[in-house]
Amino acid sequence: MISLPEVQREILGSIVELDPIRVPSAQSAGLVLAEDIAATDAVPPFANSAMDGYAVRASDTARAGPPTPVRLAVIGELPAGRAPTVAVGVGEAIRIMTGAPMPEGADAIVMVERTRRDDAGVGDGVFVEHAASVGDHVRRAGGDIEAGDLVFARGSELGPAHVGVLASIGCQDLPVIPRARVGVLSTGDELVDTARELAPGEIRDSNRPMLLALVAESGCDALDLGHVRDDEAVLEATLREAASSCDAIVTSGGVSVGDYDVVKAVLGRIASMRWWQVAIRPAKPLAFGLLDRVPVFGLPGNPVSSLVSFELFARPALRAMTGHRLRFRSEVMGIAEHDFVRAPDGKLHLDRVRIEYADGSFRVSSVGAQASNALAATAHANGLARLPDGPGVHAGDPVAVLRLDGPCDH
Repeated sequence: MISLPEVQREILGSIVELDPIRVPSAQSAGLVLAEDIAATDAVPPFANSAMDGYAVRASDTARAGPPTPVRLAVIGELPAGRAPTVAVGVGEAIRIMTGAPMPEGADAIVMVERTRRDDAGVGDGVFVEHAASVGDHVRRAGGDIEAGDLVFARGSELGPAHVGVLASIGCQDLPVIPRARVGVLSTGDELVDTARELAPGEIRDSNRPMLLALVAESGCDALDLGHVRDDEAVLEATLREAASSCDAIVTSGGVSVGDYDVVKAVLGRIASMRWWQVAIRPAKPLAFGLLDRVPVFGLPGNPVSSLVSFELFARPALRAMTGHRLRFRSEVMGIAEHDFVRAPDGKLHLDRVRIEYADGSFRVSSVGAQASNALAATAHANGLARLPDGPGVHAGDPVAVLRLDGPCDH
C-alpha cells in the first residue's frame, strides 16, 4: 500500500494549470487572477462627504459647543452626483449629502445631527452645536486606492468584494484561470437511470449525480458524459471524445486490484495510468493517469469511497488546475463525543462524522453506519475524522477532522 500524502503529491505533480482567458469582471467571482491588476484611477476620485450634513471651514466652528452654538450662513445645497459651483467662504456653510464632492474652501463636514437649522433669522442659516476638526467626515481622494496601486496580485481568488473593487477602478475585463471542464462518466450493465421498479440485478446510478455535484461544488463546470454499458469499443470512443473536449475526466468503479472491468481494460490500453492501493479506509483503490495529457481520475465504485476519494484526490487536483493556491479542505481539532473504535490494519481510517462547535470546542460524533456503501448516513456528515492506525480514539480525546463544509486553507 502507498500512503495518502505520497499519492496526493504524485497527483499534484502531474497537474498543469490551465491557460488564462479574459472574462468580464462581473463574471470573475470564484476564478483566480492570472496577472497583477493595478489601478489607473484613484478611488474615490475626489474628496467627498462621508455624512449628510454641512460642509464648513473648521475654524469657523472653533467656539461652537453647548450651550453656545455658532451660526453659519447656508449658501446652497450639494447632492451627490453634482459638482460644486460655489466656494465656502468665512462664516458660510453648504448643505451636503453623502458622497457629494467637497466644495472649495470647506475642510470639514458637520453631521446634520449636530446642527439646528435657523430659518427665522436674516437669510438662511444653521446653528452648529459642536466644534469640527479639519478632515472630519471627509473621504479624501485616493483614500481607498491610489492611482498606480497594486490592487490584486496574480493568484488572488476573486470574490464578490473583488468584483466590486474591479468595477470601482473601471476594470471591464481581466485575465483569469478558467473553470475546468470536468467530464463525469459511469459504466456498468447493472446501472440504470430511472425511477421505475428495478429489475433483478439492477441498481440506480448514484455515483454520477453525486460526482457531478461535487465537481460543480469545487468550482468547475461539470459535464455529464452519461452512462456507458460494458462495451469496450463504446467506452473507448466516449473517453477519447471526452479527452478532446474536457480538461479532466472522472470515472467510478473498476479500479480494484484483480478486477477485470471495461474501465480498467480500456484505460490501461489507451492512457498512461497508475493503479494504487492507498493506505486509507474507505477509498483504498484509486487510479490516476493521463489520456492525451488530460487527467483521468478512476475512483472506487462504492459511493462513500467515491465521495471520499474525490475529496482527497480529485478536488485538490482540480483546484490546482484552476490556479487555486489553497487546495485542501481545512482541518480542525475536535473532542470525541464517544469512543471511535477501530482495529489496527496499517491504514488511516476516515470516519464520517458530524462536527459542531459548543462550549468553546468542536464536538465530534459519528453519523452512524461507516460501510463504504452507506451513503445515506454519509449525507448527514460534515467532516471526516482522521483515526490513525491503532485501536481508535476514546471519548474525550482530541481527534483531527477534515471539514467537508469548510473552505480550503492549505
